[in-house]
Amino acid sequence: MAKGKADKILIIGPSWVGDMVMAQTLFMTLKRHRPDCVIDVLAPAWSQPLLDRMPQVRKGIPMPVGHGELKLGIRRKLAGHLREEQYRQAIVLPNSFKSALIPWMAKIPLRTGWQGELRYGLLNDRRTLDKERYPLMVERFIALGLPKGEPMPAQLPHPALQTTPANVLFVRKHFSLNDDRPVLILCPGAEFGEAKRWPAPHYASIARQRIEEGWQVWLMGSENDRQVTAQIKSATGNEHAAYCHDLAGKTSLSEAIDLLSLGDAVVSNDSGLMHIAAALNRPLVAIYGSTSPAFTPPLNDQARLITSDLKCAPCFKRTCRFGHNHCLVEQQPGNVLAELHKLTRQSLAQP
Repeated sequence: MAKGKADKILIIGPSWVGDMVMAQTLFMTLKRHRPDCVIDVLAPAWSQPLLDRMPQVRKGIPMPVGHGELKLGIRRKLAGHLREEQYRQAIVLPNSFKSALIPWMAKIPLRTGWQGELRYGLLNDRRTLDKERYPLMVERFIALGLPKGEPMPAQLPHPALQTTPANVLFVRKHFSLNDDRPVLILCPGAEFGEAKRWPAPHYASIARQRIEEGWQVWLMGSENDRQVTAQIKSATGNEHAAYCHDLAGKTSLSEAIDLLSLGDAVVSNDSGLMHIAAALNRPLVAIYGSTSPAFTPPLNDQARLITSDLKCAPCFKRTCRFGHNHCLVEQQPGNVLAELHKLTRQSLAQP
């Protein structure tokens, strides 16, 4: 690197909430190996609240082109602006051809990424992915931040989102949520599809039991999850309604992060909110059906994983090809409650 020239790195970020959370492990690795580097992230605008909570990132740059869109003119215009930043390196996390276009157009001298689809001219630091050597997504992210061939660190960094007490207090007051009972947060949604959603009656069983034990329950999710959270709240029963708060579709991503930080425990499907809860170091029970924690587990020492032992699982399908979702239906609330009790006994006993 030329004397006096800043070690500036542009990351082309992923397009999913959970993947963006896990990308923080790359940012941590870069800062550990290159303490003076400056990291900017080009990513969808929705990801800004996540990036704001990652101290390794200087700024997020909104990606003006939607997922899968080409729009070369818009890409060229953005690349022209980025060229003025004089980035030393770009690291491209997605494997698509389009994701590598802007760093090439911006004439960033070192452009790193996995070989991917037809990117020979766009990347000049192409890596060949060995899936057996790097079975985890975070390992594949971290490897791109290391010199080619350097071994993976013995201890992988865990994502660690930061919140501020003032923001958290403001959001709690905004939604009129009190702190007179421990908080169980349930995240019953999954953008991937129904084969990742534990049944609503099972979630309602967990909610009833915990409320009867003196807890309160917050139901969280996106606008698309409002139907299932309404089912859970209804099935929890009128006698418990005062302690069951349905927040699905009412929070921004920023507000959801702050509220998740208040959870004394979280139960979630394999989803973006699961990864956020893990990155906030919340006691977490994660329920897997059609997917597997073997590739994208929650990186949290307080996480407990519920997985299916059916021969057809994991199938990685959005809908069950047999139409029964037994990999989820057969995961009984009692098993989840048992794990939850172990976690909360430990966490609530800590000062």
